[in-house]
Amino acid sequence: MDTELARTFLTVIAAGNFSSAASRLFVTQSTVSARIAALEEQLGCILFVRNKAGTALTPAGQRFQSYAATLVRTVERARHEIGVAKGFRASLTIGGRFGLWEELLFVCLPRIRHAAPDIAVHAEIAFEDELIQGLVEGRTHIGVMYTPQNRPGLMVEALLEEQLVYVSSSNAEPPLGENYVYIDWGPEFASKHSAAFPDFLGPGLSANIGWLGLNHILAYGGAGYFPLRLVRCQLAAGLLHRHPQAPDFLLPAYLVYPLDPQPGTVGLALRILRETTAEILLGAAGA
Repeated sequence: MDTELARTFLTVIAAGNFSSAASRLFVTQSTVSARIAALEEQLGCILFVRNKAGTALTPAGQRFQSYAATLVRTVERARHEIGVAKGFRASLTIGGRFGLWEELLFVCLPRIRHAAPDIAVHAEIAFEDELIQGLVEGRTHIGVMYTPQNRPGLMVEALLEEQLVYVSSSNAEPPLGENYVYIDWGPEFASKHSAAFPDFLGPGLSANIGWLGLNHILAYGGAGYFPLRLVRCQLAAGLLHRHPQAPDFLLPAYLVYPLDPQPGTVGLALRILRETTAEILLGAAGA
């Protein structure tokens, strides 16, 4: 069904008559009449009854109203999420976990925009399940995550290996003490954490986003595990401290994208993501 017909139908309801609807749609009244007639023919029923007071919905029109509204909303949402905005040749959606946006994907955005100013980029923060679902449905073009799922039609590529280090606001803070903040870096980290600390009973405070835990520790004190690239500056400034007795954990991060990425859009962004990541890791190693 042409969504323009459904939109015209809803406009007639809002305006109260065909003439006012035509003014709102910037078309002639005969065009509105023709659209409603076409819609009624497709549905096989009469939607409006015209009278001196304007127009009134028939019982069939009342039933169709919710379907028309859903249809228009769905198309608008699709246009927003996967459509190409005016002035751009293509659109690109990149999704990643919050921690991977910090000091990494965030740096890539202006580089992608500079390399391809005619591509409209949409950035998303989500967890693995939602990112994979978006990739499967085609709403997301590139996902960056810690624990990917192998799905038909998707390529999983290693991007980097995070070095998760234990840091605290005070040298006197014991490892996994009462002020320890557990950050959920995914199931792989949870497994390694449990193996390294089998007697750990559980944290008093936990967070599913590293930014929350890190800012809490900097503001109120405490300790937790964070990627070295995210706490390098705080360590250098003496705001955080590492504990040699606490083990480090390695956590790989991956790129997930369609098996046949378009070279001028997804392929271009993948190249910039790889190059930027390599630069950041090289800088971290030399720091």
